Amino acid sequence: MRYAFIITIIALLQLFSVGAALSLQWWLQPWLTSQSASATTAVWVVVFIITNLLLLLSVSKLFANSYRWISGWMLIMHFMMLTALSTSLLYGGYWVLSALFDNIIFSSTIDHSEMVAIGLRIFALVFFIGLFVYALYSAYMPVVRELSIQISKPLTHPLRIAVASDLHLGRLFGNQAIERLHTMLSKHQADILLMPGDIMDDNTQAFNDYHMADNLAKLVSSLPYGIYATLGNHDLYGHEQPISDSLRAAGVQLLNDEVTSLTHKGEPIWLIGRFDNHKHQRVATTELLAQVNISEPVILLDHRPSDIIEHSQLPIDLQVSGHTHNGQIFPANFIVSAINRLGYGHEVIGNGHFVVSSGYGFWGIPFRLGSRSEVWLITLTGIGNQ
Repeated sequence: MRYAFIITIIALLQLFSVGAALSLQWWLQPWLTSQSASATTAVWVVVFIITNLLLLLSVSKLFANSYRWISGWMLIMHFMMLTALSTSLLYGGYWVLSALFDNIIFSSTIDHSEMVAIGLRIFALVFFIGLFVYALYSAYMPVVRELSIQISKPLTHPLRIAVASDLHLGRLFGNQAIERLHTMLSKHQADILLMPGDIMDDNTQAFNDYHMADNLAKLVSSLPYGIYATLGNHDLYGHEQPISDSLRAAGVQLLNDEVTSLTHKGEPIWLIGRFDNHKHQRVATTELLAQVNISEPVILLDHRPSDIIEHSQLPIDLQVSGHTHNGQIFPANFIVSAINRLGYGHEVIGNGHFVVSSGYGFWGIPFRLGSRSEVWLITLTGIGNQ
């Protein structure tokens, strides 16, 4: 399975390279003379050299975080192809209008071909830059998704639950992101923050280098019930213990296949946290449920939404998950939707409510297209609420 995945990625990179080379060749065409076949060849050679050199560096791991370079280059090629597609649609629209209204709005005595060619390339450049600006904005400027849920268990007073999954705290997403989260939760008067996995970007190096623990501790102390979290797959890639120790030292209460309860204005609420399924020996949800009073509200933190069907048949009132990033970059959001019962959003399934967040942070590179950095703010109420 692993080799099939690697082969697929390599094949996709070569395919992206073909698309990027064709797009770049078209854009440069007005400045390439008919005798410049060597320049056209050079475009293709340069694109494929960059792709495979970065691929080699990523596979060999000669540099730290070298995967970000190949991810960034793949994104550039992807945006080139999206730009080419958008430009082609614009060009097609132009010719449709030209055919329909030539005698009205187009002068038959003037050759528009050169003007159109330059105009399309200006559009392509602006569109390409616009994609980057928008994708960067979507990654770093989170939105708050508000949701109200009523369950059929005793909970007289509303509990305001903030959910921030997939922070991926690291060099590209750190103290400013934590401070922004602090401001957002204070503004919306959240009672508690749940972080269902992928809190660190694989290790604690940047977390320690930039002293993020101080800001995280301030965030914990600002919330009436603090922060509860569970570990995701990126928290388990060889640095589980340092990550766990760092989070606990900042006051975060980790639920690693554990159960706890809190009392909200005299009423009990149960919290269950599961390890990500990267941890093969993790405890079954049914075993954890055996430790709680299921007649009282039950909230589950489970990093991946892969067990939603099974969990929908259990006495779980609310499950919060992440992991999918809602694809992060279009059109991967459609793939996420196709392979998951719920790849993103909120849905009532079976006995419970399920929320899958696109994540507060991002993986790899700071770009989102077709998804948005977000925090969910869930107002949970139950029987007895007026």
